[in-house]
Amino acid sequence: MTRTSMCIYHFLVLNWYIFLNYYISQLKADKLKSIIFQNGGQWKYLTFLNLFLQAIFYGVACLDDVLKRIKEKKDIKFITAFRDLLFTTLAFPISTFVFLSFWILFLYDRDLVYPKALDGIFPVWMNHAMHTFIFPFLLVEVILRPHCYPLKKKGLTLLAVASLGYISSVLWIYYKTGTWVYPVFAKLSAVGLAAFFSVSYIFSASIYLFGEKLNYWKWGDMGQPRKKK
Repeated sequence: MTRTSMCIYHFLVLNWYIFLNYYISQLKADKLKSIIFQNGGQWKYLTFLNLFLQAIFYGVACLDDVLKRIKEKKDIKFITAFRDLLFTTLAFPISTFVFLSFWILFLYDRDLVYPKALDGIFPVWMNHAMHTFIFPFLLVEVILRPHCYPLKKKGLTLLAVASLGYISSVLWIYYKTGTWVYPVFAKLSAVGLAAFFSVSYIFSASIYLFGEKLNYWKWGDMGQPRKKK
């Protein structure tokens, strides 16, 4: 794919995610639908956080594309490095986690994660936009160009910090409101919750390592971790 085509692609995907985030924000204006945003707002859901994260990533990717057309490559090393760090440590593992965990729980018992009542709030296309189409976009991004992975310790640490931040917010919302963000949490004991959160991070870390391997299979040494000098 040419640099121009890549720029157009990133611009289109960016606008898609901007549209999704705008669409969701408008639901709060509907009193009948705003109930899903009680006790924490829309940002209590990892799905919506991920859509915002994807918009940020594709915004950075689009900026990187544009700057490479008007500046020397060496002048935008920071933007390119930030783009790669954002994709490898957050955008790819979190979005893939949302895709896999949602559909695993949904197919097992949808009431654990997406009760049938939500079908009257989100149309079918929106459900797939939030939980299905996010994964193909990631695969296309892996195929389009290499992404330089950080050292494993750094990458997994950043992912752990993000995971702990979200888990902390979930526990804080429960402490303040007495309600869980997702119905599945209400069915678990304290030990069960600890195990669930631990397994979730291990799952996310495995996705991170898989993304690194996938990048290597496609691009070889071009996507290898940066070595300390």
